[in-house]
Amino acid sequence: MSRLVYIISAPSGSGKSTLVNELRKSVKHLDFSISYTTRNPRGSEQNGREYFFVTREQFETMIDRDEFLEHAEVFGNYYGTARKFLQEAQARGNDLLLDIDVQGERLIKRKLPEAISIFILPPSRSELEKRLRRRSQAEGVNSDEVIQRRLNTASKEIANYPNYDYILVNDDLEHSIDQLRAIVHYERGKRSGAAQDGDQEWQSLRKLAEECLQANVRPRLAPILASFAI
Repeated sequence: MSRLVYIISAPSGSGKSTLVNELRKSVKHLDFSISYTTRNPRGSEQNGREYFFVTREQFETMIDRDEFLEHAEVFGNYYGTARKFLQEAQARGNDLLLDIDVQGERLIKRKLPEAISIFILPPSRSELEKRLRRRSQAEGVNSDEVIQRRLNTASKEIANYPNYDYILVNDDLEHSIDQLRAIVHYERGKRSGAAQDGDQEWQSLRKLAEECLQANVRPRLAPILASFAI
C-alpha cells in the first residue's frame, strides 16, 4: 500500500515549526522531509535541521538531475523537496511529512493528488506581527522593512487557503498540537480501514480532525482574512 504524504504550509511566524516538532515527537512511522535552499541560515538555524543549505550551483545541478519532487525560486533563493525522501519513507513503510510553501503545495498536489494538505493560520494579522517581531529580535534583525515584507508575503500566502484540505488556526498551541496529531491519525485510520465508529478514541480523533476540515472551519475565517485584507 502506498504511504500517506502530508503537506504543511504556513506564513512565516505562524508557529508551524513548533507544531511540526511536537508532531514528530509524538507520532511514530512519520518521516520528515527537510527542504533544500540556497538562502543563508538565519539566527540559530543549522544545516540539516531546518534546511539543507546549498549553493546555487549545487541546487541547479540537482534540478538538472531531476532530484526534486518540487522546487521554486522565492525572493531570489531556491527552495526544493528532494525526491529521495519520499522513496526512503516508502521503503521503510513510513508516511512522509512535507513542510513546504504554497507554491510547493500546488506542485506536489499535481504529482500526488492524494496528498493531504494542511494550512496553518495565525489568529490575526496583529498577532502574526507580534510573533514576527519577537522572532526578528531573536535573530538580531530588528528591521521594520523585513517585518512588513513578511506580512505582505503572509497575505499573499493566506489567499491560497482554499487549496488546502485542512485549515488549522493556531491560536492555542496545545489544542493546535492535538488537532494536528488528530488529522494525521484520522487520515491513517481512513486509509487503513481501522476506523471504528463505535470506538470512543476514534470518535475523539475524528471530532478534532474534522474541526479543521476546510468546509467546517470557514465560518471562523472571516475576521482572520479581513485582518489581512483578504
